Amino acid sequence: MTVSTSDPKDVAVPVRASGFSGADRPSYDDYARCVHCGLCLNHCPTYKLWGLEADSPRGRIRQIVLVEEGRLPLGVSFVRHIDRCLDCRACETACPSGVEYGKLVEAARAQIEQHYPRPFLSRLAREIVFRRLLPYPKRIALLASLLQIYQRSGLQSVARASGLLRLLGLADRERLLPPIDQEFFFSQIGRTFPAAGRRRARVALFAGCIAQVSFSALHEATIRVLTANGCEVVVPHGQLCCGALAQHAGVVDVVRSLARVNLDAFLREDFDAVITNAAGCGSTLKEYEQLFATGSPEHEKALAFRSKMRDVTEFLAELGLIAPLVPLSLRVTYQDSCHLVHGQKVREAPRRLIRAIPGVELTEMAMSDYCCGSAGIYNVTETRTSLQILAEKMKHARATAAPVIVTANPGCLLQLRAGAKIHSTGQEVLHVVELLDRALARS
Repeated sequence: MTVSTSDPKDVAVPVRASGFSGADRPSYDDYARCVHCGLCLNHCPTYKLWGLEADSPRGRIRQIVLVEEGRLPLGVSFVRHIDRCLDCRACETACPSGVEYGKLVEAARAQIEQHYPRPFLSRLAREIVFRRLLPYPKRIALLASLLQIYQRSGLQSVARASGLLRLLGLADRERLLPPIDQEFFFSQIGRTFPAAGRRRARVALFAGCIAQVSFSALHEATIRVLTANGCEVVVPHGQLCCGALAQHAGVVDVVRSLARVNLDAFLREDFDAVITNAAGCGSTLKEYEQLFATGSPEHEKALAFRSKMRDVTEFLAELGLIAPLVPLSLRVTYQDSCHLVHGQKVREAPRRLIRAIPGVELTEMAMSDYCCGSAGIYNVTETRTSLQILAEKMKHARATAAPVIVTANPGCLLQLRAGAKIHSTGQEVLHVVELLDRALARS
């Protein structure tokens, strides 16, 4: 196998240790599991788009190894191929050798973050987003308030109609901007919501960062479904962003700092489970132990935390639904969120919950576990590619003739809602718990 990665602008950059610490840094054995069989190729969105070995999982692994060995420069070409990866981890599901591809590509991105001199504007944007915004709830709330004014004052309509956004090259990115909530979920931090009837479990809700200004309704639906099924729900003080977006970008020092805060916030009380309704967050939260050296106090905390961490669909399917549900005469299709099905290996739980709703007909879509193109902030950094991948997803969604697409991650919700508009499918897009909430019998 030959991987062509040459670029006239490539410059050799000294390669030191990746952002992962101690024994948890990828080892030779982690790379050696890849036997270059090629079974991952047809599961990789970027390989399917371009047919380039360098943009396939095994091709990227080969490049990472060469950089680690000092035989390939950590330069423009290498960075481009790593940046183009969605980190959807579909290759992990397809791999017969158990290659932990997500771990490898995120370690490579940590090297790039530490040792590659990105252009000034790119460095500035990454500094602002990952280090100066996402770890700070008050700053997120302030920015969301400004966006709320933009969206509701008429400025958004004027900007779109004027052609200014297209002139600036921002039109595609701007239409993927999440609608900002009227009321933010930050006000619910610290609250406890009692179980309806006999308490079956006491759980903590992970509220996230952007979700608190764009998906408050999803959090509220999650709380209603959990309490209706006998769960006392606590929204703990002190929790911050999970760090998923920074993790995917290789900004590992920020992720480590956020992890320490979240571990303390969620382990200070005894909960039967820690619940998230965001598949991307859940995947990162369940892998916090990879951030710390084996045997360290933080590693032990992360292992204890992982034992309690559950996606909301996973938890409800294990606990069992007891709340009365009214029939919904509705055909739906389900889109697997990558970091739920490939990252967390949760495939059947969401489907079991959907099928539990009387009157709902679940029609499977072709390639349901193929990425929708959201992939954290991929739809912002690689917008054109993201929209190409989305077009394929919407073709399969339309073919089901289901008026509702159900999924399990806020990023997928935004992407699919944009796709329904762009491709005029007329489909509504809901989270699994929003569908369950709609079916709850209201007294």
